[in-house]
Amino acid sequence: MACETMRKPKQTLAERIAEITAAITKLDAMLKKRLVKPVVGPQGAITFAGWVEDRAGVTDACAYRLILKKGSALALAEIERAEMMAGRTVDRKVVGQGVHSHDGGHSWGSHKH
Repeated sequence: MACETMRKPKQTLAERIAEITAAITKLDAMLKKRLVKPVVGPQGAITFAGWVEDRAGVTDACAYRLILKKGSALALAEIERAEMMAGRTVDRKVVGQGVHSHDGGHSWGSHKH
């Protein structure tokens, strides 16, 4: 996965995977408690408003893919709820193109970092 390639100097792949797993576990717990809110943009991108701590350099796109793959039913329900509120589903092609938000879903862009 792309987020695994963003390693710190001298960080092993196994260490990076463990770091990502810990970040996604925390995100999952915050989604279940509604401390973080998924927001679906007008073009179908997703962001996790309020997820500022313990991100470990994980992008919203990687987080979304991992939550879909390994997330709890409650976390997935929160994403579905966000889709219903937005009136559209998350578009995986848009997510893959890098469309994202840095301000909790108020503005969206596709610039690469």
